[in-house]
Amino acid sequence: MTVNNRGPAERPARVMTKTLQDGVRRTVLPSGLRIVTEAIPTTRSAALGVWVGVGSRDETPTLSGASHFLEHLLFKGTEKRSALDISAEIEAVGGETNAFTTKEYTCYYARVLDADLPLAVDVICDAVANSVLAPADVETERGVILEEIAMHDDEPGDEVHDVFTEALFGADTPLGRLISGTEATISPMTRTQIHRFYRSRYKASNIVITAAGNLEHGKVVRLIRRALAGTPLDGPGEPGGLRPAARHRIKPPTTVVRNRDTEQAHLVLGCEGIGRLDERRFALGVLNNVLGGGMSSRLFQEIREKRGLAYSVYSYGSQYADAGVFAVYAGCAPGKAEEVLALIRAELATVATEGVTAAELARGKGMVKGSYVLGLEDTGSRMSRLAKSELLYGDLMSVDELLAEVDAVTLEQVNGLAADLLAKPMSLAVVGPFDDGAFSPAR
Repeated sequence: MTVNNRGPAERPARVMTKTLQDGVRRTVLPSGLRIVTEAIPTTRSAALGVWVGVGSRDETPTLSGASHFLEHLLFKGTEKRSALDISAEIEAVGGETNAFTTKEYTCYYARVLDADLPLAVDVICDAVANSVLAPADVETERGVILEEIAMHDDEPGDEVHDVFTEALFGADTPLGRLISGTEATISPMTRTQIHRFYRSRYKASNIVITAAGNLEHGKVVRLIRRALAGTPLDGPGEPGGLRPAARHRIKPPTTVVRNRDTEQAHLVLGCEGIGRLDERRFALGVLNNVLGGGMSSRLFQEIREKRGLAYSVYSYGSQYADAGVFAVYAGCAPGKAEEVLALIRAELATVATEGVTAAELARGKGMVKGSYVLGLEDTGSRMSRLAKSELLYGDLMSVDELLAEVDAVTLEQVNGLAADLLAKPMSLAVVGPFDDGAFSPAR
């Protein structure tokens, strides 16, 4: 895959449009804001997303949770619309709006009937560009977010993944901090701090707007330009490139136990993975499916099907610009936790030393290809694909190109990655009715 890391040399003095693939067009506005659309004439719907290249890893320790706080606030009102107007205008035409925050980007999106795409463009662009961040709304959403944090703490199956990430990177690092922030950071955060973060980070050069469905690219561009005219996202600029690599650290392997009065033990065992642009990412997708990606995977068969020790067991990978995570999750009865953990360790060690078989390779490839193609069956997923390709990869691979990359993965590549990845020292996170020291040290 060729990475097109667009930079200052591409500063557009005018609107620049080109065709990327059949039905996919890309326009760079004079502000540097990028618009990518995919025309799907056979649908009667359209999905629109405003993607901002800002997430929790861009925050200082004091501002931990600011990106997520801001995500909440941008739906609370603009000079033109109240919070009720924003939701009511979209719901009145049967559409839906929502948003989410990750460690490296934030997305605001809407799905509507194709005829209502102009309304969705106006509403979402208005919310992202013109939010007033009223002091009363800041206080209201502060309470909502604190309740959200408390609710998350009541979900041990979710909490354990955050505990693991903190154990791996460190709770005091950009990748280790919680996306939501904590009560200690959210409670004192002021409206002034949030507004300053908003205006300094939400720049046109750092924003990609994507749409997919029954649409015309030129019309979408005109709608977006009209919606953003005269806003802080208007004016001269240049398109941003890919997120630059940043320094990150991996802590020495450790075991972290959070004592909770739960019916199940929740375990995550894992290590540093690979970044999203690593050429081995296709091999990792295959390896992940063989290990714990489905009901035919080694971990599922060994721990659930053969022994009945856990209801849920799976492996997963998370990739960032310059780092990654590979881990295995299992939920089981507390009395079975040590046995389940030993089986996970044994399976990882076996694959690290012996590799996977040719039959597993073929099955793993099929799972990767099938999940990708089947995941593109709706306009929302097509819209997301365009945004992630532009914002995170700098290039849009066609479906055929991606499938060819998966087909090209060899047994030697998968087994080489397994030997490198699964032999690393592992950190362990546990949430359940256990005291510190209840588990043997991480290896």
